[in-house]
Amino acid sequence: QVQLVESGGGLAQAGGSLRLSCAASGSIFSINDMCWYRQAPGKQRQLVASITTDGSTNYADSVKDRFTISRDNAKNTVYLQMNSLKPEDTAAYYCNAGVVIPGPYRIFEVWGQGTLVTVSS
Repeated sequence: QVQLVESGGGLAQAGGSLRLSCAASGSIFSINDMCWYRQAPGKQRQLVASITTDGSTNYADSVKDRFTISRDNAKNTVYLQMNSLKPEDTAAYYCNAGVVIPGPYRIFEVWGQGTLVTVSS
């Protein structure tokens, strides 16, 4: 069984910063793309940022130049550095990963439980 556990959410003021972490644990052979999504109250979940195994990144237009996604493959961990936060960044943030499980090899899409980010004006 594979789990993703997020941490680092909380309350920040507009203009401030937070860093989210998401660590994968369990029977893992490798991890493909890792992503961060967010869901604000009453809205659909949206992709915030993604990163491939070789470090190529992609961002939603709303967070470009403010958020940075990175990963540590040795630790099976993905990070989201959020700078210049805005009240509209308030949401539950979820990490997502394509995890390759051994014996026999299979790929599962795994979600974390979410961490809440609240940005006050």
